[in-house]
Order: sequence, then C-alpha cells, then structure tokens
Amino acid sequence: MQRRFLLLSDVAEILNISPAQAYALVRSGELPAIKIGGRGQWRVETEALERYIRDAYEKTREFVATHPFGGSDDDE
Repeated sequence: MQRRFLLLSDVAEILNISPAQAYALVRSGELPAIKIGGRGQWRVETEALERYIRDAYEKTREFVATHPFGGSDDDE
C-alpha cells in the first residue's frame, strides 16, 4: 500500500533536490503541503506531488515550444 503523505526528505529524494529546496517549494506554495503535530512538521500528499510533477512537465513543454533549443540562457 502506497503512503498517502510524504516527508519533505522523501519529496527531496523523489525530485532529486536538496531538503532545503523541497522546503522552499512548500513555503512558497508551489507545492501544496500541510503542517501537522505540535512541532509543525510538513507533509506532502502523494497525489499533490504527482500533480506538481505533471504540471512541471507541462510547463517544460510550453517552455520548450516557445524557446527553441540554443535560444535561451536558461538551457542546461
């Protein structure tokens, strides 16, 4: 059975980013999350992360369509 909620460390591992970057995504509101418990630990719903990834693919497709290869400093 798949877990419903992920720790920020799980999110960071899945996206191959640092935990600080995962925290920044949550704090900016770009990645929906909830704070739970007395210590206010962040949790990201698995479906919210999947939706974020789908949206990132769509934004990337739009970027690629409007910025031909070699035509932008943002290319890496």
